[in-house]
Amino acid sequence: MKRTLVKDALSCPAPLDAVLLQGWVRTRRDNKTFSFIELNDGSCLKSIQVIADATLPGYGHIEKVTTGASIEVRGKLVASKGAGQTWEVIAESFTVVGEADATFPLQKKGHTLEFLREIAHLRPRSNLFGAVFRVRSRLAFAIHQFFQEKAFVYVHTPIITASDCEGAGELFRVTTLDAKAPPLREDGAVEFERDFFRRSTYLTVSGQLEAEVFACALSNVYTFGPTFRAENSHTSRHASEFWMIEPEMAFCDLGGDMDLAEEFVKYLIRDVRSHCAADLEFFGKFVDKELLPRLDFVLERPFQRCSYTEAIAILETCGKKFEYPVAYGANLQSEHERYLTEEHFKCPVTLYNYPKEIKPFYMRLNEDNRTVAAMDVLVPGIGEIIGGSQREERLEIIRANLAAHKLPEKDYAWYLDLRRYGTVPHAGFGLGFERMLMFVTGVANIRDVIPFARTPGVAEF
Repeated sequence: MKRTLVKDALSCPAPLDAVLLQGWVRTRRDNKTFSFIELNDGSCLKSIQVIADATLPGYGHIEKVTTGASIEVRGKLVASKGAGQTWEVIAESFTVVGEADATFPLQKKGHTLEFLREIAHLRPRSNLFGAVFRVRSRLAFAIHQFFQEKAFVYVHTPIITASDCEGAGELFRVTTLDAKAPPLREDGAVEFERDFFRRSTYLTVSGQLEAEVFACALSNVYTFGPTFRAENSHTSRHASEFWMIEPEMAFCDLGGDMDLAEEFVKYLIRDVRSHCAADLEFFGKFVDKELLPRLDFVLERPFQRCSYTEAIAILETCGKKFEYPVAYGANLQSEHERYLTEEHFKCPVTLYNYPKEIKPFYMRLNEDNRTVAAMDVLVPGIGEIIGGSQREERLEIIRANLAAHKLPEKDYAWYLDLRRYGTVPHAGFGLGFERMLMFVTGVANIRDVIPFARTPGVAEF
């Protein structure tokens, strides 16, 4: 007999004379003549009730049907007599596949998120994390669907790279040299020419530069993969390993970049609202009571566009006291971004044209020679969710930018070639996948939307 998933059993249009369920026990309650078993297989938030009569063969082993144990049940799917459920299963036989003793840590009671992070190998069996990772799966699918529908080409950019896209220097080094006795030059520096790749290499911080290569051949491309930052940050919004979505479009300016970013955010929200309704309702009830209104708030309202200069003026004259001071030439903090979306404009906001001094080398210099064609998409409750720009396509200016950022031109020779041979205006952006997950689930800590979080000092599992 073919296995039936719990989600399919619960949505069945009619009773079934024979059904096979396999999953994990959430709880078991015993009466004198039968037992109620709550069975979940991770296919949906809800569990299904199984009724095991005391006359069943093997009922003497019911004590092994404990919380956390895996079981197989064969029986009939019938209309439930209990409140709050449509169907239940009358067992005709059950088998304990894998026992779980009393030390199973996920008993049916409240657990702190900190405790659940310590058992990341078991936390997907909880309601919260089952819901989080189902939404994560659907959101990943929706990302591909969005770009594929627009005829973007999916490009796999390298995870090991020799270039630092952001120029920030917060990189994880990749090496096979002996850490205790690396080869040294006469001046005492490590001789990386004797390393595996014959040069210094790192885990990537972004696939953007390589995506630009393909955009300058295939027109519209996107990457979706892991990225890494060796940033010693312990905030709830930063991780050392996370996933990024980075589209890149040839023959595109800053306006087109903002159009796509705003459309993308709304598309993803609409998709999870449609396909993950039960999980989102769970988050709205137990995680963040303002979640669903906030998601609908973003869906229903057009994005307000505002220059960085205008935003600074608004923040400086609003009369609100911020923890971080507001000043032209400084990066906006989350509290500033949330004020703009939640209190001033009361809608999602796209900021653009930032001072060139606070942005990376690859962003296009504006005619004022003071700002670059950069943009950030801000949403209520989170702040920045997307960052992007029109790229600098003019050879001499990009060379000057590399020099100003003290980046060796020889390491970016291939990047400069894109400006030598058929250069075109092009633009793109990056969306942190986990940041988007935090927004659509209401989960406040990035460690709780990644299966196995990598943060400073943490690399278990």
